[in-house]
Amino acid sequence: MSLVTLSDLRTRVRRLGVALRRIIGAPDYERYLAHVTCRHPGTTPLSREDFARDALARRYDRPGSRCC
Repeated sequence: MSLVTLSDLRTRVRRLGVALRRIIGAPDYERYLAHVTCRHPGTTPLSREDFARDALARRYDRPGSRCC
């Protein structure tokens, strides 16, 4: 029987949270910050509120993207 350390458990819970957010389509602000920092240095990232607003707009403001 293998022992799961507290660190391993935290990692697994964090990964599960990330997976669940991706499944339901919830935006991941921390992932966005990591991307902006790595790929677009010198660019000011959006605030958490602006990021959430932008994610909702991208999801729901597309004509023809919903049936109802």
